[in-house]
Amino acid sequence: MITPPAARAPRILVIDDEPHIRKFLDISLRAQGYATRLAGSGRDGLAVLASQGAELVILDLGLPDEDGHDVLTELRGWSDIPVIVLTVRAGEEEKVRLLDAGANDYVTKPFGLDELMARIRVCLRAGVSREAGGPVFDDGCLRVDLALRQVRLDGHVVTLTRKEYALLALLVRQPGRLVTQTQLLRELWGPSHDADTHYLRVLVGKLRHKLGDDASAPRYILTEPGVGLRLIAREPASED
Repeated sequence: MITPPAARAPRILVIDDEPHIRKFLDISLRAQGYATRLAGSGRDGLAVLASQGAELVILDLGLPDEDGHDVLTELRGWSDIPVIVLTVRAGEEEKVRLLDAGANDYVTKPFGLDELMARIRVCLRAGVSREAGGPVFDDGCLRVDLALRQVRLDGHVVTLTRKEYALLALLVRQPGRLVTQTQLLRELWGPSHDADTHYLRVLVGKLRHKLGDDASAPRYILTEPGVGLRLIAREPASED
């Protein structure tokens, strides 16, 4: 009788600046059959997630280098991995803010281990868990690393403004998919700018110029008039 290979243990990344909490969670999670990754700051945590992947993140809000909200916002820019937030801020407004920012769940400190484990199981079981693949778009010419916020064209670094990068990142996260003007305007300028399509036209023109893209024969950004934009998803050129 052939024994099937054991399933890989789900990987959980703990981002918390308190060593005793990291150690406690490391021991507790491994005892429950999970594999752990540990980080003591937001920057380190994002780097670990980008390079090693995980199935779930436990994120403390009180980090030494940046607020946990900012880490969550940046993470959501390139990953839909489930995130459980650890917070001492137990007010309803804070909880709503966390969920609106992309948290899947939260646990208020001090927390019980059984409660945390139950919430982890729910997140993993709900089908929202997806392996965090490398957050990189690369077609052999254009390379966009969403974790490092770096853009290269034919091996050369392309310097973009904050808005230009934000537009490119929105398109890169959904290659080949149409992103509507309304969605782009709301994401880039806010809900009060739904009708300001000229903002978008100017920004697209600037981004195209830096990418060497031609609106009449687009290499990367395809405009569907009156509807939105689409990143042309090309397969990397064969080396044969």
